Amino acid sequence: MTRKKEISMAEKATKCACGETASEEELLGRLDEILVEYRDKPGALIPVLQIAQGLFGYLPKTALKKIAVGLGKSYGEVAGVVGFYSFFSTVPRGKNVVRVCLGTACYVRGGKRVLESIKDKLGIDVGETTEDRMFSLEVARCFGACGLAPAIMINDDVHQRVKPAKLQALIDQYVAPADVKRKAG
Repeated sequence: MTRKKEISMAEKATKCACGETASEEELLGRLDEILVEYRDKPGALIPVLQIAQGLFGYLPKTALKKIAVGLGKSYGEVAGVVGFYSFFSTVPRGKNVVRVCLGTACYVRGGKRVLESIKDKLGIDVGETTEDRMFSLEVARCFGACGLAPAIMINDDVHQRVKPAKLQALIDQYVAPADVKRKAG
């Protein structure tokens, strides 16, 4: 399979989860199609896990078992890779993933206060997702923005010199206007 075909399959799989609601059974059927394409390909595990996470939004146990069988690997090996890489999640994540840097520079310059303020504003703890599945909260060790600490990352956007007093406005940027209206009404 060519790299271009791999990318288009991954994009197709990812787009399916974003634009429509599919049952777990339908998603597992799509995963079967992906596994057929990757079955005999060396190094297929991580790309298949990435595609599966794009489909489901996280990696449920049923998908991990199907991937293990489909790629001829043990469940332990598949689960071990998922546990090793922080990109993978076995719990549903929110639409927006907020990562607070607690590396040395960020910690010293108020990263812990920023984290506490975000926990308070979102009403969740590290590793949790808001009930509306809009936000998940994680910590990280370094974004490489030490000179402009403290830093947080929301999805792929790095925000520097973050102050607890300005967090609500920052979080509001990631809530769609329709979502704000639903919350208010």
